Amino acid sequence: MKIIEATHSRPVLPPLHPSSLLLSSRRLRRGDPSPPRLEGMATGSEADKSPEVVLEWPKQDKKRLLHAVYRVGDLDRAIKCYTECFGMKLLRRRDVPEEKYTNAFLGFGPEDTNFALELTYNYGVDKYDIGAGFGHFAIATEDVNKLAEKVKSSCCCKITREPGPVKGGSTVIAFAQDPDGYIFELIQRGPTPEPLCQVMLRVGDLDRSIKFYEKALGMKLLRKKDVPEYKYTIAMVGYAEEDKTTVIELTYNYGVEEYSKGNAYAQVAIGTDDVYKSTEAVELVTKELGGKILRPPGPLPGINTKIASFLDPDGWKVVLVDNADFLKELQ
Repeated sequence: MKIIEATHSRPVLPPLHPSSLLLSSRRLRRGDPSPPRLEGMATGSEADKSPEVVLEWPKQDKKRLLHAVYRVGDLDRAIKCYTECFGMKLLRRRDVPEEKYTNAFLGFGPEDTNFALELTYNYGVDKYDIGAGFGHFAIATEDVNKLAEKVKSSCCCKITREPGPVKGGSTVIAFAQDPDGYIFELIQRGPTPEPLCQVMLRVGDLDRSIKFYEKALGMKLLRKKDVPEYKYTIAMVGYAEEDKTTVIELTYNYGVEEYSKGNAYAQVAIGTDDVYKSTEAVELVTKELGGKILRPPGPLPGINTKIASFLDPDGWKVVLVDNADFLKELQ
């Protein structure tokens, strides 16, 4: 497999049972099979909408990347690493003993305005397989060298790539690795309201992925760069400029069409003003570009937060969350 600089070798761990994903739902938390898909979600006048009308909604919606969900083997250790090494804040933590998991939300600002990392610990599970498809998270900092030295002085994280210009460019970067094997790219950048600035995923067809995220989710192609000397191309997609918010970095390595997903990284959550309209648009685009609806839109039992979930054409999971319901959860 062709590998770019952002890829680091990791031991392949034995497969483990599925675990927590998002929100207070046993079905999602424990990784039980998704509820059966309801064919033909729209009825009545909704069913008469033209594709053009359906695809107008993603352009009008006020979507926002909310958080990324993934699993860790030692929650206290991970919290210590992220707060002491990277300067994140522990935003909230909740334990659900009846379902044998605990999760913690960390980031650089409050969840109602900033992106967060949702770490999930499943009782008794201390290792996961990250796979080859998930790339890294990224943290923007005004001084990469200073942050790298802080990481080096810690007892829980390590620097795997010393600060210096990125291959094929001039931006100063470094790479750090947390105790669970997740990689964090450290990017030198001016002041920003969102230091937690990237989620990098590898894809098998970059143009297809760009089109999917644009049409289905209303994201904008912010930047695309081909680096033929290292045989990879990247595209940044998101809802605002890279120095203002979190973006998704899609990476295509020449000739590589599929990647193993592992069982560590789970999904990214995106807020929307209307889960039903957003899912309708996603379903329409999946018929053209691939992917599938996993959970039709509707409220979660017990908390009534409206969500939907789907896979993109490469099998990366996305959960749509009602914006108003999400804010209620934070109260």
